[in-house]
Amino acid sequence: MSAAGEGPAAVRPLIGITGRRIRLDLIKGADRRYGDRCADSYMADYAIRIARAGGLPVHLSYETDAEAVCHWLAGVVVTGGQDLHPACWGGDSSVVRDVDPRTDPMVHDAERDAYELALVRAALDRGIPVLAVCRGMQVLNVALGGTLVADLPPGEVRHLSQEAALTDGTDDHVVTFEAGSIVAGLFGARAVTNSWHHQAVDRSGAGLLVTGRTADGVVEAVELPDAPVLGVQWHPEWMESDDPTVTWIVEEALKRL
Repeated sequence: MSAAGEGPAAVRPLIGITGRRIRLDLIKGADRRYGDRCADSYMADYAIRIARAGGLPVHLSYETDAEAVCHWLAGVVVTGGQDLHPACWGGDSSVVRDVDPRTDPMVHDAERDAYELALVRAALDRGIPVLAVCRGMQVLNVALGGTLVADLPPGEVRHLSQEAALTDGTDDHVVTFEAGSIVAGLFGARAVTNSWHHQAVDRSGAGLLVTGRTADGVVEAVELPDAPVLGVQWHPEWMESDDPTVTWIVEEALKRL
């Protein structure tokens, strides 16, 4: 079997990437006649990094049936974005703003929640490698019955950074990893990572192990034992240097070919 990166005929694992849906009138310069129509939006950095690592990225719309597409995918990346609706984990729904998610990209999107939860469960059922990023890690946790901290209080570690997008993080955001974990194998005992989140894992879902935390105890990495499943709270696609978690998902996906 050919390996990834060995020329145009090389086998490259198909890796699905989730996104979001917004109204066209949110896009600057869009024709106002079509403002009430929707566009699917994807952060290109995920696809760029996956392709660089040897994977074949494909964007998944909400209509890409989770069970059916997992018949073809060798890996799944569940991406960052807006908060998961608290109804998904039994949280307090009274705090949710009654706003159309198509007009405000930062409010809850029930369609996205349902799709990503179904996708994670379908991938887990088939043993497909999963990399869950930021919101994606929270989706992974909730898909397995876990709960979330709805809003982290200010503390010694700054989790909702105001830094520019591409950054390897700041000195106050050091993540310490559990020995023997996937992330310890990728990074060593600890790593400085970027951070853009105000929610976090609270109670872990069934089988999930917490394998990375910051000094304030906030969960930054989770894994399923003996399975190619990794959740990270930082954004590997926005690290200035190539983050090894992206190479990891491609290498794990290759094992399925």
